[in-house]
Amino acid sequence: MLEETALPVEILTMIRSALAEDIGPGDATTNSIVPAEATMHGQIIAKQDGVIAGLDVAQVVYQMVDAQVDFRPQVDEGLHVTDRLVLALVSGRTRSLLTAERTALNFLGRISGIATLTRSFVEAVAGTKAVILDTRKTAPGLRAVDKLAVRRGGGQNHRIGLYDMVLIKDNHIDYAGSITVAEKRARAGAPGLMIEVEARSLEDVREALTIGVERILLDNMTPESMAEAVRITAGRVKLEASGNVTLETVREIAETGVDYISVGALTHSAKVFDVSFDYLG
Repeated sequence: MLEETALPVEILTMIRSALAEDIGPGDATTNSIVPAEATMHGQIIAKQDGVIAGLDVAQVVYQMVDAQVDFRPQVDEGLHVTDRLVLALVSGRTRSLLTAERTALNFLGRISGIATLTRSFVEAVAGTKAVILDTRKTAPGLRAVDKLAVRRGGGQNHRIGLYDMVLIKDNHIDYAGSITVAEKRARAGAPGLMIEVEARSLEDVREALTIGVERILLDNMTPESMAEAVRITAGRVKLEASGNVTLETVREIAETGVDYISVGALTHSAKVFDVSFDYLG
């Protein structure tokens, strides 16, 4: 049922760090109350409606604590679920299940929350050509997890970090003196990387178009200006809309004809999805 059971090393490292942060030298409460040989069965349930994502991450959390834990997903990854639906059955040593519980639910709740919000944006632009992108506005240390969540919700990832794409923003342009100068320096200094430039006006769009960048970021433009940018570029370069995009405004933006819409809120403002672990015996 799980789509990406082979998690990237970055996420495995995050899981180990989260477990170390929570467990430290040992689970004082559980280890004091529960005999080492005790076993139990439990279930993870949804406590709201939304998109469930990250079951494979939760499974790895449990199995890093104890490789003998049996984790059985009951729903498909990326499914829209309803309140009180059973998401997974978990069994094994009681100490292991109780010690891993909070970390597993923290990851599952965060990933599902981001996926749920992302799915809402994706559905809002259905029927247009616009693709929903995330940004670098992720939780420090959790970028790989946050961007996985966006993909699970149906969005796509923008650049992963500062290293895999050139994005010439307003401060770079102001420092260099112009889009043209900044682009020339970036092309020489980071050969082989795709270059995107931020445009604050239609004049900036025209300048960026003449120097052959691969993508233009339309920063906080009105829908009317975005539509004009689409007309000016006429498909010669990909256009990305950005700046305070909401569920209320995203459809109008998409209908201007832009190729991408980046939404920082996907990762910086998503509400954690409510899940819980219940004892079954």
